[in-house]
Amino acid sequence: MENQPHIIPDAAVKGIARGLFLMASFTTLWAGIAFGGLIGTVYAFALAVFLVLAVFFVLKGIALHKLAKYFPQVTSDADKAEGKRIGKWFGIIFGAEGLLIFVGVNVVINLGYPNLVIPVIALVVGLHFFPLAKVFKRSVDYYLATWATLIAVCGFIFTLNKTMPVNYIQAFIGVGIALATSAYGIYMVFSGNKVAGIIPLTNKAGQPD
Repeated sequence: MENQPHIIPDAAVKGIARGLFLMASFTTLWAGIAFGGLIGTVYAFALAVFLVLAVFFVLKGIALHKLAKYFPQVTSDADKAEGKRIGKWFGIIFGAEGLLIFVGVNVVINLGYPNLVIPVIALVVGLHFFPLAKVFKRSVDYYLATWATLIAVCGFIFTLNKTMPVNYIQAFIGVGIALATSAYGIYMVFSGNKVAGIIPLTNKAGQPD
């Protein structure tokens, strides 16, 4: 019994699929923000790579969602408890993220710094990866959190010091955060591929073909 491999539940596979859908949405969003800063320049066309990645994430997510039927449903109390824990904290973190973005945006606008709206949003996005790292027990979240937070801080500095035109700062932040969400999506693709390789092991007991 000690050597029995851990059985991956269908919820875990669907979780990766949902993560890919989220990363596709966020990558498209931040690429769109970058496009708003680069519109009218030749650099804007380079942002198409993010749209290609977003489409790839969606297609991979759909494939994984279909693949979930080959995996067993959660049966152990431990897995159920873990699923509830993750779901609860995931909701709390995203709720707090939305609230902080709302508050932060209103604060900088009322203080007379509307150009800080995008840096504020990027900062909250970067910071929210830190608690997610603890919830999902993944070290990759810490790296992405650090990267996104640094991009946001640079955005604040560039804006306040007027280092470059506002539209270029917008593009800088958009590309920087899109790189983070793209990296997260690619990480999930590799996780999905690893899960897909376990199908033969979970399909021995007459699972559907």
